[in-house]
Amino acid sequence: MGKGGGCVPSKKKNPIPTTTTLAAASTAATEEEDDLPESTPPAAANNDRAAEAATFAPSEPNRNLKLLIVYYSMYGHVEGLARRMKRGADSVGGVDAVLYRVPETLPDEVLAKMLAPQKDDSVPVIGSPEDLAGADGFLFGFPTRYGSMAAQMKAFFDSTGQLWREQKLAGKPAGFFVSTGTQGGGQETTAWTAITQLAHHGMLFVPIGYTFGAGMFKMDSIRGGSPYGAGVFAGDGTREPSETELALAEHQGKYMAGVVKRLSRL
Repeated sequence: MGKGGGCVPSKKKNPIPTTTTLAAASTAATEEEDDLPESTPPAAANNDRAAEAATFAPSEPNRNLKLLIVYYSMYGHVEGLARRMKRGADSVGGVDAVLYRVPETLPDEVLAKMLAPQKDDSVPVIGSPEDLAGADGFLFGFPTRYGSMAAQMKAFFDSTGQLWREQKLAGKPAGFFVSTGTQGGGQETTAWTAITQLAHHGMLFVPIGYTFGAGMFKMDSIRGGSPYGAGVFAGDGTREPSETELALAEHQGKYMAGVVKRLSRL
């Protein structure tokens, strides 16, 4: 335009984008996006948080925790330990201990020939393996058979396949108590070989260690029990549990109830 004929265009013109510059800009933007955390759809994020809450949520504050003491006893020795365990567990506030027997697998005529006494009907037979799912902890008791649990208890564990499939017992604490005929009959190995049942369910094995204190070191009388759990020597079936054996069982019940309470706060 002529002199005084209006504004003069700026000599600093913006460059016209080319194909090369556009491609470079696109690449840079992509690299910046790659550095950002991967986004999660809101629905998926909510589901993840719900799963975490379900996994780690503490027990309901308005209910007592439930400790199941599940046992098999042919001559009453394991049952004697179980009852004292319940006394110990019941002394811990906020925990309810419940006794259950597992089903008998031997016919009555065989039990009669073995001189096994009648079972105490005041302790119910556990109705279904599913009854375990609602508990917060467990103590399983059984006599030994060649260093392993009796077949009746093994049959009960074998029936928990659906619980295993759904891992409904995973993360829950459990302990053992046993009965043997002799001092070398399996006070440790009977509990030790039973740990495989807990491992496949993802459960937490809780031994008593030496928490019983001086009672674990007494040598002036015969005593069942080990760091794995309480125990009793049955002999030929006529020997009754000693007060020391019963006291150890009571201690294990109290100890396990305390562990259940501590885990419920996590």
